[in-house]
Amino acid sequence: MAAVTALRHALVATLLGPLSPSVAQQAAPTDDMVWIAGGEAVLGSQQGDPDAPLHSVAVTGFWLDATEVTNAKFAAFVSATGYVTDAERTPTQEELPGVPPDALVAGSLVFRPPAEAVDLREFWRWWEFVPGACWRAPDGPGSSIAGKDDHPVVHVSWRDATAYCEWRGARLPTEAEWEFAARGGLDRNRYVWGNEPKVEGRLMANIWQGTFPTVNSAADGYRTTAPVKQFPANGFGLWDMSGNVWEWCSDLYHPHGYGDPKQRAVDPCGPDTSYDPMEPGAIKRVMRGGSFLCSDVYCLGYLPGTRMKSTPDTSLCHTGFRAALTAPGPAKDK
Repeated sequence: MAAVTALRHALVATLLGPLSPSVAQQAAPTDDMVWIAGGEAVLGSQQGDPDAPLHSVAVTGFWLDATEVTNAKFAAFVSATGYVTDAERTPTQEELPGVPPDALVAGSLVFRPPAEAVDLREFWRWWEFVPGACWRAPDGPGSSIAGKDDHPVVHVSWRDATAYCEWRGARLPTEAEWEFAARGGLDRNRYVWGNEPKVEGRLMANIWQGTFPTVNSAADGYRTTAPVKQFPANGFGLWDMSGNVWEWCSDLYHPHGYGDPKQRAVDPCGPDTSYDPMEPGAIKRVMRGGSFLCSDVYCLGYLPGTRMKSTPDTSLCHTGFRAALTAPGPAKDK
């Protein structure tokens, strides 16, 4: 239990004050964004997951970043605004009462493969809170993002992602928009590219190959993040909607999801309140898409109907985001 408690302290160790002030700039809908024309689809898990039951959802057209927000784009935001991410801020005693003063340090959670096989229920065995880990130094002090301008930014909290989107005059996608876009027009397929794990023998997403969490064979070419656009785009022209990094959505998390499976939902924005049975007192936001740590034996998060959640102040080495925008579509779609 001590290990669990320590990890929970680490998960909230990035809880900090109000967002740094910034000046919003209007996003250009055609600047690396794709128009998602909207429509109706059956969303949810194909695996019978009670957390994401199949249900009919109608979505109005919107713009969505073609790729996950990259280090270069996030750096431009930080340069323009002076924004400091949650992982870079030192929490106060008032924000984390009961946490020892010497544990109040800036940092983030980093994946560390254990040296030997472990019980997959003991997730704390492969997560380590690393002081100094942040988007600029993904593995902690001494690491950097030099040469990784086109990799997705990581160690960003929901609050950080929201601040970036507001600066661009954009927003985070809703959970329904995200899944509608991820499916790329395919109806109830297992993957965002179809129903087979490979296409013509090719791996289609940056996920874990090998024995999780000890050995990643990197058969797809990457042990951690991959530059964006390294795997085929889906039917809507969106890259990395499966794997690479988890992506924040705007919705509060609730196990009942964003719609009653017995009723058709139109542009659902998620529940009014958050509830996680595992941590009833914690407010959480939804993440989608899976990451380079997803494995068929442990995490099916890279499937389009699968959900994950975390507190809005949490940052991790495999979590990023992409921006959405409500604006008129191309002339041909009007």
